[in-house]
Amino acid sequence: MFGSQSCFRATLLLSLLLFCVQRVDAQQTPTPESNASPSATPAVFSLQTLSELKQLQHAALDSDHAYRQVAHLANNIGPRLSGSAQAAKAVEYVAGELKALGCEVQLEKVMVPHWVRGEETAALVQFPGQAPHTTQKIVLCALGDSVATSAEGIEADVIVVKNFDELKSMPRERVAGKIVLFNYPFDKQMAAEGRSFQAYGEAVVYRSDGPSAAARQGAVACLIRSIGSADYRLPHTGLTNYANDAPKIPAGAVPAEDADLITNLIQQGPVKMKLVLTPQTLPDVESANVIADIKGSEHPEQMVIVSGHLDSWDLGTGAIDDGAGVAVSMEAANLIQKLHLKPKRTIRVIAWMNEENGEAGSKQYAKDHEKQISNHFAAMETDSGAGHPVGVSIKANPEVKKMFAPVAKILQDSGAGILDLVEHCGADIEPLEKAGVPAFSPIQDNRFYFDYHHTAADTLDKILLSSQSLRTRSRTWSGHCRVDRE
Repeated sequence: MFGSQSCFRATLLLSLLLFCVQRVDAQQTPTPESNASPSATPAVFSLQTLSELKQLQHAALDSDHAYRQVAHLANNIGPRLSGSAQAAKAVEYVAGELKALGCEVQLEKVMVPHWVRGEETAALVQFPGQAPHTTQKIVLCALGDSVATSAEGIEADVIVVKNFDELKSMPRERVAGKIVLFNYPFDKQMAAEGRSFQAYGEAVVYRSDGPSAAARQGAVACLIRSIGSADYRLPHTGLTNYANDAPKIPAGAVPAEDADLITNLIQQGPVKMKLVLTPQTLPDVESANVIADIKGSEHPEQMVIVSGHLDSWDLGTGAIDDGAGVAVSMEAANLIQKLHLKPKRTIRVIAWMNEENGEAGSKQYAKDHEKQISNHFAAMETDSGAGHPVGVSIKANPEVKKMFAPVAKILQDSGAGILDLVEHCGADIEPLEKAGVPAFSPIQDNRFYFDYHHTAADTLDKILLSSQSLRTRSRTWSGHCRVDRE
């Protein structure tokens, strides 16, 4: 079921790995000795190199390795929340698969949080126009790291606010003892224009900071309008961050439809809700980042990271977030080995643990490898679903973008020639970015990503809906390594 879209993403991965060819510092400008004005077509991009890239592209199109890997992660293992048995099984599985490819594999210990979802029910027990002896069910899910209500739950009046400013404008006595609903909508128009992550960034602050803001005003629980672009009555989970200066109160997300229902009823009169959330925070669990190396032929101490995160939220099966990212990284190793390529520098595939609710894996890696950071040549992460690729995000010296001009021309034939200098490429590679390691990630069509993100609908069929892009991304990662031979 793969087609031309897949080629595009694989092409992106290839272009990213091209960066391995020579050292380009992310924060420093070139010195006179290093040729301060690189040519538009650097010598590293020889005709032979570009020809070999195309060979890799064809090899990626003929391979179903990435799809088989994400299918196993999503269907056979399932949701992989940090600390769970499924997360442990995924570590074991990915390590075994990479060993079978001939990679040097090690598991690097990471202590991760172990939060477990419990009962999640809500109902309107008092509202205008209510028929006698009836309630209205409210669909919801707990936010990650939420504390629990009592087993009997909370029964309290609901107030609705649009944003933080409206909440702050209310006297504390109006909020105290109530359930606060932040009804801040995800900007669908912005998403339709291809700016989904910008829309997400504007709304996600209510998920992260809303519960503590409500608690400071005396609220007994906090709900948010789900952060997503599709209205299928699907609640979207995600991590909330309790502040140290506020009590921890139960926190959940309701779908857009339920948020609108509650808001409409409150405009007519008082609304009371019965809320039961019983998650648990258990002791931290030992887990691991999966590290798999294909040693460089000339500079084995220098590394190029190709990565995705192995953990997922627990509502769906973690196919697009981020089984796809792990799968294409594994495909990079598969193609390199299959075609008997000999990259100059070590290609390091990493399946990160705990991106979703703590980023413990990336933080531990940065700590463990602090003395080797200068030998990290480039870092790549894919964690934005399975949508059609349109280009490459680059966090590096602007000269890097110029270097990529010949590659962008090839990518443009597939509609994926955008090169964009950005401030951030990925959550797990952020510690490396901050240390000055050049970072890359594919730019993808993200218009529909937040239809499924962090919901029960993050399942394998969503990979099939954009399946052609999966091979494309795989091809892009792996091609990087081929060019490194020059």
